[in-house]
Amino acid sequence: MNSKPYLQILLLAVAHLGMVASGVGQSITSDSLTAGNNYRVAAFRLWLPSNEKVRGIIVMMPGSNGDGRNLILDTAWQRLAAKHRFALVGCYFTDNKHDNMDIERYADVKYGSGSALITALRNLSVRTTHPELATAPLALWGMSAGGEFNYEFACWKPERVISFIVNKGGIYYSALTPAAAWEVPGLFITGERDSPYRNEIINGIFAINRRFGARWIYASEPGVAHEFDNSARFARFYFDQLVPIRVTAEGTLMSLPSSGFIATRHGEIEAEGTNRPAEITSWFPSRAIAEGWMRFVR
Repeated sequence: MNSKPYLQILLLAVAHLGMVASGVGQSITSDSLTAGNNYRVAAFRLWLPSNEKVRGIIVMMPGSNGDGRNLILDTAWQRLAAKHRFALVGCYFTDNKHDNMDIERYADVKYGSGSALITALRNLSVRTTHPELATAPLALWGMSAGGEFNYEFACWKPERVISFIVNKGGIYYSALTPAAAWEVPGLFITGERDSPYRNEIINGIFAINRRFGARWIYASEPGVAHEFDNSARFARFYFDQLVPIRVTAEGTLMSLPSSGFIATRHGEIEAEGTNRPAEITSWFPSRAIAEGWMRFVR
């Protein structure tokens, strides 16, 4: 007998009992959709920090064909979400069977999987009587194929995205993004010891868009292969700093500041416009984020 489903149910039950006992009004709700054009499974789990109106949603996307619904039980992410009055949504997508299952077709969100996420948020907004979930801005955290999904979603619906994180994934369907996506802050993470194919692909899509002013950050994680613990910690720091810059108290998106800070991969942090470095730069909306990035990459 496979005990995994029962273990997941037990974990959710224990988490729910703890929430009720604490009296803070936290809740968990699920939704799933029928198979679509570019996915076989689309299932979601929502964590709400309280009964208050939420300002935004952190969307948690796992690696290839993985079940990320229990990512919402991570207390570090829950603390971050509660601090900013955000919800968490853990996602589970799998591909329809096709010739090369190493190529995640569900990451190409414009063919159905992106609409599945939006539909699920709409459904969850009704089930929880939190209508703001249907239109709340999204902070997209992901690992491997989850980062692929995030990038493509930001290309497809930039007006909905607070920020997106590309994290060591290797399959992308968009190279030069729409100009609107350049105004959505993105964080591109590679692992120094990860596959050179993945790293060069991520370098390429970062460079082609940064050339035209994309307000994005590139970070090569030292000594790391296809791993995610340290990048998750940095992502939480990054979102913690970025949310006040991007989201109002009422939960509407704000434009990025007209100028920020830049740094090359091996240089110092400078105010934007100070000079024109010969190397590719990253762009930062605040010095605090730039300094956190420098600690992460060095």
